[in-house]
Amino acid sequence: MAGEARQTALVNISEPREGRVIVSGELSFATAREARQTGLLVLEGSRADRIVIDCAAVTRADSAGLAVLLDWLAWGRRKSRPIDLQNLPASLVAIARISEVDGMLGAAS
Repeated sequence: MAGEARQTALVNISEPREGRVIVSGELSFATAREARQTGLLVLEGSRADRIVIDCAAVTRADSAGLAVLLDWLAWGRRKSRPIDLQNLPASLVAIARISEVDGMLGAAS
């Protein structure tokens, strides 16, 4: 549902506009478990058929953050609700390339 925000101490995930999810703060080992669960709750609550996840406000990301994004993309495939990633941090794109999963990120990589 648009306008709903869920937050941990280091990461915030919200859908201020239907179909547009904003991730801010850290997507890291410290936040991965909570970010995954929170993100899935926000995605489940969205009424949009297609969802954009904007990562412009992500301040730090590591391989655990990449795993979270890949999990959200898998959720979208299972639910037949396409997810587009935007504004991925360069560090996250580099990890995806090294891990040879950059193709899974779509045009965002």
